[in-house]
Amino acid sequence: MKKFALKQWVKFTIAAISYILFSIWIDNYWLLIGLPLVFDVYLTKYVPYTFWKKWKNNSARKAMEWVDAIGFALIAVYFINTFFFQNYKIPSSSLEKTLLVGDFLFVSKASFGARVPNTPLSFPLAQHTLPILECKSYIDWPQWKYKRLSGFGKVKRNDIVVFNFPAGDTVALKVQNPDYYTSCFIEGIQQMQAMGDYYVKDSISYYDYINRCMSVGREVVKNNKGQYDDIVFRPVDRRENYVKRCVGLPGDVLQIINNQLFINQKKAINPEHLQYNYYVQTNGSILTEDYLYKIGISKDDITTYQPGDWQRNLGFEPNADGQFSTVYKFPLTAEMVRKLEKNTSIIKIVIDPDAQAAGPTYPFTLNKGWTRDNYGPIWIPQKGRTMMLSMKNLPIYERVIHDYEGNKLDVKDGKIFINDKEVDRYTFQMDYYWMMGDNRHNSADSRFWGFVPEDHIVGKPILVWLSLDKDRGLFDGGIRFSRIFSLVHN
Repeated sequence: MKKFALKQWVKFTIAAISYILFSIWIDNYWLLIGLPLVFDVYLTKYVPYTFWKKWKNNSARKAMEWVDAIGFALIAVYFINTFFFQNYKIPSSSLEKTLLVGDFLFVSKASFGARVPNTPLSFPLAQHTLPILECKSYIDWPQWKYKRLSGFGKVKRNDIVVFNFPAGDTVALKVQNPDYYTSCFIEGIQQMQAMGDYYVKDSISYYDYINRCMSVGREVVKNNKGQYDDIVFRPVDRRENYVKRCVGLPGDVLQIINNQLFINQKKAINPEHLQYNYYVQTNGSILTEDYLYKIGISKDDITTYQPGDWQRNLGFEPNADGQFSTVYKFPLTAEMVRKLEKNTSIIKIVIDPDAQAAGPTYPFTLNKGWTRDNYGPIWIPQKGRTMMLSMKNLPIYERVIHDYEGNKLDVKDGKIFINDKEVDRYTFQMDYYWMMGDNRHNSADSRFWGFVPEDHIVGKPILVWLSLDKDRGLFDGGIRFSRIFSLVHN
């Protein structure tokens, strides 16, 4: 022991303590078997870890240096990406203007506690598909059960959260928006109605009719390879990453009335940059892209409609000649509305009333007429809470019971069976959350695919490290310098 220098002992002590603390943190004491290996790496060095450095062939030695460096980098990236930080790029406008399309974020996994990977054998930085090769970036075996490590806190109301897309468990490779379940629903409805099979009240329950449609739709999607390609299943941690604002916590009762969110019958505080779609009627003047860009409206958000009598449905009136003028449609915050109202060429601004155009809401099997603008009330499941089950509320929670919590669920003659036992109540095993975008009329969120289970939570965005504006050239405002290294405000 005396032959080891003090410097070696210090390095070993730091490494050993770090290794022990990590084993305690992830609650896996089997890792302590590796302590002798740490001892050998820093002190005894019986195993020739760098044997290739003694090779006489210079080319082979250089090649191994690269292999060693790349291997170490991949392991370090995998470790950091799994337990501490993950890079994420904002792909859509669902959280504008809080987070912008083109923002690159550091997502802290320690904020809510990192998950032990479900699929530990995966390639770093690739969520589910390897670029270029277009193959899976992970190996299905082994599959580890859900386990979350200790973090700095829990998800709070109005936190911006990155999570795995719950409806992304089954994916049609060519059509991922809308998701697989929505595609099956749409295809099934169209196929059934094409055969003259419409829903008729009292002849069959709406629940049974939609399940029949879903069954037909699944076959259509499965057999239409040209449009949908293969159908694949993805484990929880390999599903697509989404980012939304958590507006509903476990145990909350949530409702939307005329676009206003209510939590437990109290009006929720709206995000600072909340947006809705608006129709904007001008006096015939053209609103240029440059003008709209200064207001904060990107090119992709601008929709122009030709004049027509249909504008009466929006409350717009023709001019003195009986003619209608051009109408625009784009998402606006309250501040942006005020700016447009100061423009003398704008006659009227009306919020988009077409809630049905957003598509079917969650759950498909519930016939309550809910829309994106008027939704609920709906209770968000909480771990350990028991609720009475009936055919009236089963459509809301059947995906939770069957898909997320792994129970066998059947309905026979109007009776509910869980794991082959008839039941009239259920105790939830996990907490669930309700996620929505700040761009409320342009956000595919919980209103359309339901609850987010706790095991799908990835982390919390904390820093914008780069922001690129797709509407501008690289040296013409393409880099949003004002956003670089800015904190993400919840």
